[in-house]
Amino acid sequence: MLGIQSTALAPGSPSLKTAKTTILLLALAAALAAPSTATALPRTFFGIGPQTALSETDVAYMKAGGIGSVRWPVGWSSVQPTAKRSYDWSSIDAAVEAAARRGLTVLPFLYGTPSWLAAKPTTLPVDSARGRSAWKAFVRAAVERYGPGGTFWAEHSEVGVGGVGTGHETAAPLRPMPIRTWQVWNEANFFYFAFPVSTARYAQLLKLTYPAIRSADPGAKVLLSGLFGDPDQGGRFGMNAADFLAGLYRVPGIERYFDAIALHPYAFHVDDLEDLTEAMRDVTLENHDPGASLYITEMGWGSQNDPHIVAFEQGMGGQARELRGAYRYLTGNRHRLNLKGTYWFSWKDVQGDCNFCDSVGLFHEGAGFRPKPAWRAFISITGGRARP
Repeated sequence: MLGIQSTALAPGSPSLKTAKTTILLLALAAALAAPSTATALPRTFFGIGPQTALSETDVAYMKAGGIGSVRWPVGWSSVQPTAKRSYDWSSIDAAVEAAARRGLTVLPFLYGTPSWLAAKPTTLPVDSARGRSAWKAFVRAAVERYGPGGTFWAEHSEVGVGGVGTGHETAAPLRPMPIRTWQVWNEANFFYFAFPVSTARYAQLLKLTYPAIRSADPGAKVLLSGLFGDPDQGGRFGMNAADFLAGLYRVPGIERYFDAIALHPYAFHVDDLEDLTEAMRDVTLENHDPGASLYITEMGWGSQNDPHIVAFEQGMGGQARELRGAYRYLTGNRHRLNLKGTYWFSWKDVQGDCNFCDSVGLFHEGAGFRPKPAWRAFISITGGRARP
């Protein structure tokens, strides 16, 4: 097969040694000519969306596995539970600190209207002057805390006092990993996160959010809500992602208020994920916006074997199979799609959160790290290691 004839050669003969050398050199040349997928991709291309708090061991495994970014919820209702102009960033601080200590970036999504403004967190804060003002203040405060020169980084820049063994040493200062990309809401085309589903209302939210972010960090990027690919519901309860994006483009001048689009292409099989992704790209081209970047900010399949109950559950082997197929398509077409990043949902299984959250992780639930076949498939794509 390498042009070497099958003539019998005596062991140790010069001809046999030459043939073996030729094979080794050709194999080495082929390997050098075809770099691995991971080496050809940006450090932050492979991301993760955890369902639980981040431990030091979590982020160590993530880093080893080739993950470069963590998508994290910044819930307004938990950060500002009362109308007083004070914010509790403690849960966000912990995640940002854990990620930064391993050199991982954080992609936050801002969402969730507090109860002092609306009866439900799914109500976008666009209906009153009070709500609009409070949302803009919250957004600006988040950027001022975690963006370049933010107060979070200043608070963690102090050099520890005292030497090792004195009892007065403190943790080493963090290397700043300022957040430069902000995602506005989550699944704004699905009633579970936004009700009523409305492109006009979401456009209002964008027009409030973009200047609030850029006033605190003029170089920041604003990412659209990750759109659920194909919700079962219609009307005020749900809208296909491509249709929602097309409706958004019909709002005059809306392109000035975002820098990238995002999709959550949950699907029965990889073929469906491809269709959903191509439809989003088609919308940007039809609206003369070929430079729009795309992020897949959630994707995943569950490892339970009941696809007829939950379409996204394909069994242990099926989860790994779909993962491999999805990343093969996404990495192979990333330039054409202008795809900047992907986020697998999720890290570990969690019981009782959503109808497939109990099996969508790369690891089984629990404090330990019991990998599934999907984790091994994942690191074979990223070029990472199975454990730190």
